[in-house]
Amino acid sequence: MKKFSAVMIGLAMLGLATGCGTSSKDDASSKTLQTTSAPTTTGSEPVETPTPVVTTPAGPLTAPEYQKSLSDLDYRLAPAIKALSVANNGDNLADAMTGLSQLLESEKSELESVKPPPAAAAAHKALQARLQVASDDLSGTENDEAVSNAKCGGVVYTSQNMQRKLTADLASAVAGLKKAGIRFGSTLPNLGPEPADQRPSNGDIIVRSGSRGSGRLQVENGTDKDVAISVVTDGQPPGKPHVMMFVQAKKTATISRIGGKYHIYYKTGSDWNAKRRQFSSNCSFSKFDQGFGKNEGWKIGLKPSLLGNASTTDVDAF
Repeated sequence: MKKFSAVMIGLAMLGLATGCGTSSKDDASSKTLQTTSAPTTTGSEPVETPTPVVTTPAGPLTAPEYQKSLSDLDYRLAPAIKALSVANNGDNLADAMTGLSQLLESEKSELESVKPPPAAAAAHKALQARLQVASDDLSGTENDEAVSNAKCGGVVYTSQNMQRKLTADLASAVAGLKKAGIRFGSTLPNLGPEPADQRPSNGDIIVRSGSRGSGRLQVENGTDKDVAISVVTDGQPPGKPHVMMFVQAKKTATISRIGGKYHIYYKTGSDWNAKRRQFSSNCSFSKFDQGFGKNEGWKIGLKPSLLGNASTTDVDAF
């Protein structure tokens, strides 16, 4: 068997690396006081003295008024949350996350001028804090990671993760308001728990098609990421492999009875989706530049090595 060790210096794992509303407030409780003074005269002509207006701060909202303000907030959040749920590609998902993040931050700022009933004061303050947390979790590196994962093919998976995170971020505020007799969060997603891990066993054959031969390929995965190895017959796209095998991190597995000449493609990541035969997060996609002959036996090592004798190239998602 020929020895084959990959140069993995260039193996880049994609690491952990979309509009604004305004708050409507019932200002029925606002009060103004006007003071007047008698006109003064200069000579024979009267001169009108400007009338000063003294505004007293609005008092706390009544419970029904406060409830209406939060019901209105739920209404304003609904379209941005829907945009997150219907995103169908990485760019749409990024735009939806950015839009919702900005809206949450804007609404948090608007709530600073709202005076809740005394019984809901603590819950109101907590709501502002949790809106800021939710806004932060939809921006920055989280946004970059979501776009990266979506390009792996996990748009729905990533969107649902963001929706679950949004609901979790606001859960304590929703509970606090409920305790104070105020309803909030009717438009938040309720997707249930995250699906159970579908990680295949080491060496599982995910796909096998076409004629068989006497070719053999042993794969030593020296990385800390799971790998799906695709044996692709000459002339075929990587999305239509002759054989695809799953190799868990730090383990070795073998493909036997490979037919014909082929190329090796591989993808790494986490959160395997059996239906799509793709990782849903932290993905990377590569191929070995060298081709492999018919009925040959090879051993390849996926690990960083300065002594490797095979180059690899990053490729588009498959």
